[in-house]
Amino acid sequence: MNYPISRRAATLSPSLTLAIDSKAKEMKAKGEDVVGFGAGEPDFDTPQHIKDAAAAALAAGFTKYTPSSGIPELRQAIADKFQRENGLTYKPSQIVVSNGGKHSCYNVILATCQEGDEVIIPAPYWLSYPEMAKLAGATPVILETSDKTEFKVTPGQLRAAITPRTRLFILNSPSNPTGSVYTPDEIKALGDVCVEKGVLIMSDEIYEHLTYDGAVVKSVASFSKAHFDHTIIVHGFAKAWSMTGWRLGFLAAPEPIAKAIDALQSHSTSNPCSFAQKGGVAALTGSQEHLPKWLAEYAKRRTAAWQKLNAMPGVTCVNSKGAFYLFPNISGTGLKSAEFCARLLEQEKVAAVPGIAFGADDYIRISYATSLANIEKGLDRMDRFVRGLKG
Repeated sequence: MNYPISRRAATLSPSLTLAIDSKAKEMKAKGEDVVGFGAGEPDFDTPQHIKDAAAAALAAGFTKYTPSSGIPELRQAIADKFQRENGLTYKPSQIVVSNGGKHSCYNVILATCQEGDEVIIPAPYWLSYPEMAKLAGATPVILETSDKTEFKVTPGQLRAAITPRTRLFILNSPSNPTGSVYTPDEIKALGDVCVEKGVLIMSDEIYEHLTYDGAVVKSVASFSKAHFDHTIIVHGFAKAWSMTGWRLGFLAAPEPIAKAIDALQSHSTSNPCSFAQKGGVAALTGSQEHLPKWLAEYAKRRTAAWQKLNAMPGVTCVNSKGAFYLFPNISGTGLKSAEFCARLLEQEKVAAVPGIAFGADDYIRISYATSLANIEKGLDRMDRFVRGLKG
């Protein structure tokens, strides 16, 4: 039978990060010794007090529908977080809790963009941004950057890309896939352009708490009322609390946009998981003592991986300032990213993500959200692979 597939679905590209991770797990299940650098999730367990809160909610029968935008207790805790950590004043009615950070991003784009609109996306980008824009009927407009500028777009690039059709600019700092972090001055300058031109900003701040070397993260919404009014912040519990499988994200937006997103969510997924939301409250209001320990461990892994990558012939890598990724340039090996990663997995049983998935074919993404032993073993194998190419 010739099954009808919508143009919307047919034009999407599958997630290469999930595909690589799935392939690596399949090989591991067959007994192969695969080192995986593909998954964008912490290898640490969710802190116990968060799990306990969700378990207590289950035991108490907190298993029914909640308001579509999340329980009042969690929305208030999120508003308190923005006030306490970012100096931003949001009412709970401006907060929407969703089924993960990805869901928050999708909701924002779907609620603000439509056919004929343009969405400006710096590259390298998180691979779902352009696909989400296309799902909304909008056109992704890609701004190229490179390791020479630490993968940062300039205000001049942004200004030149804005047209009367520009609806949204996507800002992600700390960045997936590069680990780059814009300085407060750089963030303000980009925000200034958007305010001047009347362009909304979707600021993806899910890696906010994962920074190194004294990098300072400042939300674009914090510089003035005008910046605040032009910004929608997307965030979530996945990275800083290792809650990837909980599927719990959140956003903060001007009230009309939050209301539109609430309506959209009420007709698509309804509320996020009820008892997971109780875990979210515990994450925000409970102990944060896990985070310095995790950051210290990530910092060790980052240094070890960065040193090993830069010792490889044909490979150069700027150090990351945030998240848990490195984005090495492999152009000196003579291979493009897809072939490089396919051969690396086949020959050396090492899984990395091709940079072409992020709009940068001369690079690959390495996640150091894995043990130091895995990093050393996997990058030793990659070193052998690269030296074999040179031979």
